[in-house]
Amino acid sequence: MKNDDVFVVIPTLDPNEEIMSQFMDKLTKSFSNIVVVNDGSKEKHDKYFASLEKKKVIVLKNHINYGKGRSLKTALNYILNNYPKCKAIVTADSDGQHSVEDILKVAKSTKKHPNSYVLGCRNFKQENVPFKSRYGNVITRNIFKIFVGLKITDTQTGLRGMSPAVAKKFLATSGERFEYETNTLIECKEKNIPIQEEVIKTIYINDNSESHFNPIKDSARIYKLFIKYIFSAISSFVLDIVLFAIFMKVLPEDIKYKIVVSTICARVISSLYNYLVNSRMVFKSAGKTSIIKYFVLVIVQMFASGLIVDTLSKYVFSFNPTVIKIIVDSVIFVVNFFIQREWVFKNKRDKN
Repeated sequence: MKNDDVFVVIPTLDPNEEIMSQFMDKLTKSFSNIVVVNDGSKEKHDKYFASLEKKKVIVLKNHINYGKGRSLKTALNYILNNYPKCKAIVTADSDGQHSVEDILKVAKSTKKHPNSYVLGCRNFKQENVPFKSRYGNVITRNIFKIFVGLKITDTQTGLRGMSPAVAKKFLATSGERFEYETNTLIECKEKNIPIQEEVIKTIYINDNSESHFNPIKDSARIYKLFIKYIFSAISSFVLDIVLFAIFMKVLPEDIKYKIVVSTICARVISSLYNYLVNSRMVFKSAGKTSIIKYFVLVIVQMFASGLIVDTLSKYVFSFNPTVIKIIVDSVIFVVNFFIQREWVFKNKRDKN
């Protein structure tokens, strides 16, 4: 019995027709609704795509190669506009990495968890995993855990399931190429979309040579958001240290609690800068609640930094207070990031 309320989306660029044909022959036996996106493939593949249409496969075409992200959004938009009875959308790759059994598993899980984003996760500890795939997943998996706060087994999987309601939330997600899939995971954190993992087979054909993923170029796109995190933190940190050093120079020597006063003055200015950058460029949340939470955090950390530096410089260390402040604030910086991510800028508008 075919799954008439499930749509399988397959973006492809210059496919290996032999591999894809074997995959499609099996897939059409289990699913009635299959959408293939021809992402600007060479003309020599036109005959193959025409043969898919004869098998009742829906073929959408990008005139030029826009990228996997654009292709997925094109397919999602098409399904949402034309098939109101759709219950689940499953995205899969055309290079033979995903078995029909696993697609069925993800489809079933998606219908069971309509508010979640379902990921088909591979086991990267197996010997048949190519180095670039193992390396890429280890890096992005740990970055997600540290910077985004999501523990995901397989960040690069192309086998994903979503209900129409979840798919609608991903239509406006930024990214045209491979970074789009990463950005949808980040959206889950920002919009409080639960992630459901399903264990799938780890299949690689010809050492994954059919994949168009470029581990250097596409990783640079993927890590763009994390570069913003780092830029915001470091630039704010440097501004705060520079301002602290300036205030320590210009304030009178006999002023009481000079270090604390310098810390407060520097932190007020640098925190305003940091809030604007984080709310508009990093966490993308600038509500009234986030402002209040942010400045509560700033006040607590400001006094903590000032008092700790003042105490250490007077009773523990004899060297320059600015150096002590760099060490103290480096520790506070790490704590600050997690508090901002999990409390200050946590978006609750789309809670399921």
